[in-house]
Amino acid sequence: DVILMDINLPGISGLEALNILLDGPATMHIPVIALSANAMLRDIEKGIQAGFFRYLTKPIKLNEFINALEEALKLSDGRGTNATPKQ
Repeated sequence: DVILMDINLPGISGLEALNILLDGPATMHIPVIALSANAMLRDIEKGIQAGFFRYLTKPIKLNEFINALEEALKLSDGRGTNATPKQ
């Protein structure tokens, strides 16, 4: 399992939604990849510190997206090797 989440959601921020997912026993183990047009370094750092597995900025770079998705799926399947959050 992997969750792809836009940061700018209607009615709730992606960071708030992430906190809900991280607090839920059924979702706390699922890697969450952030997708956002907010590409400032402080936004990326804030997202990583909040607990996103990866923080990808729009427009999405296909290779970067596929790599992040593959890493998240490996982690979700238990095949990952201590994957640490990065941009």
